[in-house]
Amino acid sequence: MNKVVLMGRLTRDPEVRYTTNNNTLVASFSLAVNRRFARQGEERQADFVNIVAWDKTGEFCSKYFKKGQQVGIIGRIQTRNYDDKDGKKVYVTEVVAEEAYFADSKREVEANPFASAETMGTTFDANQAPNDFTQVTDDDLPF
Repeated sequence: MNKVVLMGRLTRDPEVRYTTNNNTLVASFSLAVNRRFARQGEERQADFVNIVAWDKTGEFCSKYFKKGQQVGIIGRIQTRNYDDKDGKKVYVTEVVAEEAYFADSKREVEANPFASAETMGTTFDANQAPNDFTQVTDDDLPF
């Protein structure tokens, strides 16, 4: 099984390209993912993971993800290689995103409402929600 779950901050805005043969959208970006533990007295370290998102997932990432934003990615590890212009073999390891999520906390979004509107693209109006919709706050969550 090849499954990766990551949560981290974008180190740059997603870069969008299109394939030459069938004009398929591909977005690429990098996540800074904190390591879980740090030894006492040491700073927490981060790994920088290259992410590639195709088609609709790539479109979503390119439209809504911005540098510094915390996101969640579910996907798979992919390795590939190619020969560079000097004829040297280059090996690449990256995560192919199959799912992408917003992961900023409510407090971070409230602290910077302009980033929220820019990132989300829309606002939520509880008055227009379906009748069976129940709004949940952080206080209602069991964790």
